[in-house]
Amino acid sequence: MRGGSRCTVGGWLQQCGARVSAVLLARTSWAEHTTEGMTVNTPALCFRSKNILAPMELIDIKMVQCKRVVNEVLETVDFVAPDERVVFRTCERERDCVVFQMGSADAERALAVAKLVENDVAGIDVNMGCPKEYSTKGGMGAALLSDPDKIECILSTLVKGICKPVTCKIRILPSLEDTISLVKRIEKSGVAAIAVHGRKKEERPQHPVHCEVIKAISEAVSVPVIANGGSHDFIKEYTDIEAFQQAAGASSVMIARAAMWNPSIFRREGLCPLKEVMQEYIKYAVRYDNHYTNTKYCLCQMLREQLETTEGKKLHAAQSTQEICEVFEMGSFYEETTAILEAKASLKAKTQDKDEQMEDTDVIKMAVRFDKREYPPQITPKMYLLEWCRKAKHPQPVYETVQRPLDKLFCSVVTVAEQKYRSTLWDKSKKLAEQAAAIVCLRTLGLPEGKLNEGENHLINKRKRENQKFLNNKEHEDDLLVETSHKRAHFTEGASDSSSSEVPL
Repeated sequence: MRGGSRCTVGGWLQQCGARVSAVLLARTSWAEHTTEGMTVNTPALCFRSKNILAPMELIDIKMVQCKRVVNEVLETVDFVAPDERVVFRTCERERDCVVFQMGSADAERALAVAKLVENDVAGIDVNMGCPKEYSTKGGMGAALLSDPDKIECILSTLVKGICKPVTCKIRILPSLEDTISLVKRIEKSGVAAIAVHGRKKEERPQHPVHCEVIKAISEAVSVPVIANGGSHDFIKEYTDIEAFQQAAGASSVMIARAAMWNPSIFRREGLCPLKEVMQEYIKYAVRYDNHYTNTKYCLCQMLREQLETTEGKKLHAAQSTQEICEVFEMGSFYEETTAILEAKASLKAKTQDKDEQMEDTDVIKMAVRFDKREYPPQITPKMYLLEWCRKAKHPQPVYETVQRPLDKLFCSVVTVAEQKYRSTLWDKSKKLAEQAAAIVCLRTLGLPEGKLNEGENHLINKRKRENQKFLNNKEHEDDLLVETSHKRAHFTEGASDSSSSEVPL
């Protein structure tokens, strides 16, 4: 899924395309997870004795604008922003184990987002520990730690408003007493678990994780406590996960950076070779149409100290998913997979077009495209249509343009004098689709559209007249300016002869 840096649950605990919020892993082998999927076999999530991939938050303001779209080509559920960008992508395989994490500072907005996604995820988490400025400047993340009332309001609103379990992630406060007081208030809100990053908001990964504070929190509340922050001090391989859990006295462990460096950290049998891990991750990235910049970022995090090798430099220079695949000797896989997806998209698009043709009986259609090479510079069918509407005293044309999620192509419908027109061909840009719709309208009405082969072009002549008029006016203004300047200069000289004082102009 597209948009962040965590993986789909189906194997790679780095995000394949969108931000997968949190993955709860049972204590089974990593190989079983990749082949059988990672699911929780209980009606509700259990937060005890789990190894959890740390989530990446999605800001509530971005998510609340999204619409839910079923992507039949990728077999995913996409949450798509008004600009057609996929903000969050998930799939059926993940539905019972992915916890959606959001950043929020508003209870009602958080509830709206939770209701939007709750049927496609296993739970909802609120990030109340992120120290990054993009989060705190909006009153979210660690900024909430100083406002327990708002924390309680957000969490209790979510608990009462949705059917899925609600959790939150915090950082520890300067004093143990204040930290314990906060987590007890959080517990009373009805949350199913509390994740604790064992550092203060001003501390960074190089600072020691405070396991003793996490342990004190675990002893103070009855809900499961999930220990986080052990990658630097504890977790280098699978057996270290349990050591961190015991040191923190926690119910479960959440892993972020160690999982980002090598997702096979969750494999009981030990780490897999890094190249094998990266190639497997790339397969998911291609399969789920992950944006290449995100794929590249995740792979660079895995390479780390190897970024200066020949392979690392090639990866850093890659400017597409195909180039990334070629770096890792996966060019054939990329071509085969994209060909399959494109064929599915094409078949689905044809089916959609047939359905739309049956439904849009009130829309006049033609199979046309706009080719700017057939028109004079700066002259378009849209201009001709607008000019005709003005002369005929019709309201100006209204264009409604949509983008097809399957192949990202555009189609536009133009309404003129209460009649709709569109091209049956989909275009690669919004502008081209609108020009095609204008052509359909003009041809239907038997009007000129401004092509070079149509003879005298009245819009060109009109533009020439307007340009000439502008130039004439400009020359007249320049003459006046010169004349005025000359008079001012003459007047100033005359004044200086009679007086040494300044004369205001």
